[in-house]
Amino acid sequence: MIAVNTPASTPQTSKAAVVTGGLGALGAAVVNGFLGAGYRVAVIDRIPPDAPAAVALRTNPNVLVLAGVDLADASATQTAMQAAAARHGGVDVLINVAGAFRWQLMADGDLEIWDYLYAANLRSAAGACRAALPFLRRSPAGRIINIGAGAAAARSAAGMAAYTASKAGVHKLTESLADELKNHGITVNAVLPGTIAPTCPMPIERAG
Repeated sequence: MIAVNTPASTPQTSKAAVVTGGLGALGAAVVNGFLGAGYRVAVIDRIPPDAPAAVALRTNPNVLVLAGVDLADASATQTAMQAAAARHGGVDVLINVAGAFRWQLMADGDLEIWDYLYAANLRSAAGACRAALPFLRRSPAGRIINIGAGAAAARSAAGMAAYTASKAGVHKLTESLADELKNHGITVNAVLPGTIAPTCPMPIERAG
């Protein structure tokens, strides 16, 4: 079970963050970081509402858990973002952690994996950004942080084509949105992590 807690001594701010994929290992670390900085946090994730991580997180009064949400579904994402903004009085920061990974060679691979990774990595991020924009525009300092991949910024290796192509799309989404929103007081950046050492057998997808 992933523990997400707010220390009793943590001062609360009026700022609100939304973390997609916040019930996975990486997402939980992000949630912990924002809670530690005093943010109120909404987590949007595809993991079922009765999953242990979702149940445990609901005990934190500073967190809204919106589980069972398909982030590739624009309508579901918009509904969840509206619920997050209503609960916490707006959205100041959006962190797109949700995503997935698959390794396959082209010769014996399945083209449906390309569609799956596009939806899980790129469409989910684009949909969350679009749903959050009306609220971020009202924030005095809106922020979007996308989780890309270091592998997508370098030469792609065998078996990595579908994954790195989808993550390269996240990089270009970030660049384009940054230019689109530069005069609206909203910054858009991407973090490009390398391989993240797991604490359990390597997962093939992150929550979201």
